[in-house]
Amino acid sequence: MDKKGLLYVRKDNCFPRINNVDLAQKLMQKQCDVNWPELLSKVTARLNPAHEKIFQDFEVPYYWSAFQSEWATDVMFKDRASLDALYYSVIHHGITTFQSPDVMRFLGYKLASTGRIDGRFTGEIVSDLKNRHEGVRIKHRINGNSIKAYNKQGSILRIETTINEANGFKVYRSKQGGDGRERHWLPMRKGIADLKRRADVSQSANNRYLDALAVVDVPVSVKSLVEEILKPTTLNDRRVRAINPWSEEDASLLESVMRGEFTINGFRNRDLRSILFGQANTEQETRRESARVSRKLRMLRAHGLIKKVPHTHRYHVTEKGRSIISALLAARNADANQLAKIAA
Repeated sequence: MDKKGLLYVRKDNCFPRINNVDLAQKLMQKQCDVNWPELLSKVTARLNPAHEKIFQDFEVPYYWSAFQSEWATDVMFKDRASLDALYYSVIHHGITTFQSPDVMRFLGYKLASTGRIDGRFTGEIVSDLKNRHEGVRIKHRINGNSIKAYNKQGSILRIETTINEANGFKVYRSKQGGDGRERHWLPMRKGIADLKRRADVSQSANNRYLDALAVVDVPVSVKSLVEEILKPTTLNDRRVRAINPWSEEDASLLESVMRGEFTINGFRNRDLRSILFGQANTEQETRRESARVSRKLRMLRAHGLIKKVPHTHRYHVTEKGRSIISALLAARNADANQLAKIAA
C-alpha cells in the first residue's frame, strides 16, 4: 500500500481508515496467488543453515503446512458511536437466533434434505459469548473450526473464520499420485497447496454470516416492530387473522420460512408441507395438508411477510418479513442467562 501511495490508518492488525478500499482489497487478494513454496524456500536457509549439508546425498524438501488459518472480513464504520449503536443488537441476534443448523450452514457443512442436522453427524456445535477488553465476542464452533464476530479497535466489526480441521471441507483437485488430468472433490489438506481454497471457504463463511446479520438494524422495540402483525388484516377484501408468534403452530411456520435453504430459491407449498407435517400417508391427507399450508401462506402474504415470485409457485420472505420474523424468533428463543451476559 505504501508503494501504491495509499493513505491509511493502521492499528494493530487492522485498518480503521483506507482512502481507497477497492485498491487495497485487490492488493490483499494477491496473497492468495502467491507461490508459497518458492517464497518460503527463501526462509529455509535462515531456519536451518545446515539443511543442505545434512541432506547433501538426497533431496529432502520442506513440507509446509497450515496448522491453523484465520481469515477475517472487516466492516469499517465511520466512528465508534456508529458501531456501538448497532453492535449489541448484532450480538443479541446472533446468540438468540442462530441455531445449530445455522452454524453448520455458515461454515459450509452439509445439512440433511430437511434442513436439519444429518443424523450421522457426531461432532459438537457450541455457541458462546465472552467479555473481552474491546467488548463482547460471539463465537460458534464445530469441532476444531469456528466463526466469530467481535468489535475491533472500536469502529470495526470483524467476522473471522478459523480452520483447524481442514479435512472437514472439500477442494477440487487431482488425487495424490495420479496423472493430474482427472479432478475430484476431495478432502482439503493441511498443506499450503490448498491455501487458496482455504481462503475461498473462509470468505464464503464470512459472507454467509454477514448476510444472516444483515437483518439487524438500529435498535427498535420488538413491540413497535411487530405490533402490526398481531392484529387482523385483509387480503383482497377478505379478513385474515392475526399472527400469534407465541403459539407453537405460528412459531413453527415462521421458523420454517426463514430456513437457510430457502434464502436463494425461495420455498413452495410442498416444501413447507413436508417440514410442518412430514410425509403424508394418503393422497387425501396430502390435499388436506396442502390446503392448510395455502391458508398459512395467504396469512403471511396478507401481513407482508412473504411475496410470491411471479409466474412460479415459489415464495420469498420480504425485507420487512426478515426484520419482523428475526425479531420474533430472537424474543421467543432468548435465553435469560445469555441475555444477562450481554447486559453485563
